[in-house]
Amino acid sequence: MVTPVKPVTSVPGTDDDAVSRDRDGDTEQTCSASYKLAYTDEEFMLRDELLSVRLQLELLKPDMLQDEHGIRSTVVIFGSTHVPDPKTATERLQHAMACAELRPDDPLLGRKVKVAERIVYSSRFYNEARKLARLITAAAKSGSHPHLVVITGGGPGIMEAANRGAMDAGGESIGLNIVLPFEQKPNPYITPELCFKFHYFAIRKMHFLKRAMALVACPGGFGTLDELFETLTLIQTQKVEPFPVLLMGREFWERIINFDALVEEGMIAEEDLSLFQFVETGEEAWSIIRQADLARHARSDSP
Repeated sequence: MVTPVKPVTSVPGTDDDAVSRDRDGDTEQTCSASYKLAYTDEEFMLRDELLSVRLQLELLKPDMLQDEHGIRSTVVIFGSTHVPDPKTATERLQHAMACAELRPDDPLLGRKVKVAERIVYSSRFYNEARKLARLITAAAKSGSHPHLVVITGGGPGIMEAANRGAMDAGGESIGLNIVLPFEQKPNPYITPELCFKFHYFAIRKMHFLKRAMALVACPGGFGTLDELFETLTLIQTQKVEPFPVLLMGREFWERIINFDALVEEGMIAEEDLSLFQFVETGEEAWSIIRQADLARHARSDSP
C-alpha cells in the first residue's frame, strides 16, 4: 500500500471566505452572481475565457493528489473497452448466434456473430492484462519494485482487467476516466482516492505519460491507437526518455498496422521499429518491465 503524504493545507482564510455570503445576509447586492468569489462561481468558471484556468486545474488536481499518495512510477495499460472477460464474451457470442439462427438471411446478424467470435478470441487479453497488473502490484507490495503503480483509462474492458489485477494483489491502481457523450463510468476496481475524471483528452494523456516507465498496449480501437502513436512519437522525437512500449498480441497488431510498410515507404526509419516490442502474455510483459525497472534504478544509483 502506498503511504499517502500529508496534504498541504489550503491558504488560511479561503474556506471562511467561500461561505462569507451567508454572514453578509441576503440583500440585492449579495444575492447577485457578481458577488460570488470567482473560484466558487461555477458559471463563471465555465466561461470560454476561463479555458486556460480549467486546463491548469485539470492538470494540477490529479498531479497533486498523486504526489500526496507518493506515486512516482507508473505502468500504463491500454486496451479496448469492448473486450470483456472470456465468460462474458462467450455469453455474448451465444446470444449473437441465437439471434442469427432465427434470421439466417440477415447479413447484419451474421456479421455480429463474426465480430463476437473475434471478441471471444481477444478476451484472452483481458486475462493477460489482469495477470500483468497482478504481477506488477505484487512486486510493488513485496518491496522488490516498490514504486510501480498500474494506471489505466479507468473504463471497462481491458482497463477494468488491469485495475482488477491490481486489486487481486491487494494494491492500489489509478484510473483516468474521461467525460464522453455516451455513458462511461469508472470501473469498480480503481482505488477510489486515485480515480480521476477529465474533460480534456490532452491533459489526460499528459497524466498517462508523466510518471510512466512502461506502456502496454493490448488490442484496441481509435483511443488505444491514438495513445500508442502519441507515445511512440514522443519517444521518437526525444520529447520523453525512452521506456518499454509493449504491444500485446502480435497477430492483432501486425494485422491492423503494417509497420514494415511504413519503413518501405520511407515514412519511418528502420530503427524506429525498435521503439516497441511484441509480447503475448502477462508474464512476458512483466519480465521486460522488471528488467527495465532494475536497469533504471541501477542508472540512478550509479555515481
